[in-house]
Amino acid sequence: MTQIRYQTFALTAEGLVCRRGGRAIFEGVGFRLASGEAIALTGRNGAGKSSLIAMLCGRLRPEGGAIRLDGLDDMPLAEVAHLVGHRDGLKVALTATENLRFAQDLLGTPGLNPTEALATVGLPHVGALPVGYLSAGQRRRVALARLLVASRPIWLLDEPFAALDTGSQAMLSGLMEVHLAAGGAILAATHGPLGLDGARELRIGP
Repeated sequence: MTQIRYQTFALTAEGLVCRRGGRAIFEGVGFRLASGEAIALTGRNGAGKSSLIAMLCGRLRPEGGAIRLDGLDDMPLAEVAHLVGHRDGLKVALTATENLRFAQDLLGTPGLNPTEALATVGLPHVGALPVGYLSAGQRRRVALARLLVASRPIWLLDEPFAALDTGSQAMLSGLMEVHLAAGGAILAATHGPLGLDGARELRIGP
């Protein structure tokens, strides 16, 4: 993988409130995530893990509280964060390479090229195949390869281990370790451990 070193930064959330249909999903959620740190976001189904990630990437407006990013040349959070949602978000009629090339053009700050990214996630042979032909685990790895084709310091991951076998889970943990060592940061909603030494837990809901 291309070696890169990110600027020092800190992402801070204070007193975040989420309401849906007039009902409070969570209130008073806060954390600080700095360069080289990882947070495992945990909680029962429906606790608001995906909603919190949606707030951080700008897809959902909090009902209260504040989100602040210090460092990274005062760029908006949406322009320095990578999102891999619990849905893969791939165009099934496009090939794996075409999906990654589109993501690279959209996100900017190129990292690995699509061929290199696919090889890194253990899929060197699927570049020319339409994503619709791939298994669920393969599609998940293509989605995760988007993290590699554009260099962004903050990874927001929603159930990143979904559909991955044991070997692929270890591969992802290794990619996360490399990202943290380069000064990146990770917040991942998960029902299990991230496999990262020093990762903190942020639990929301009862």
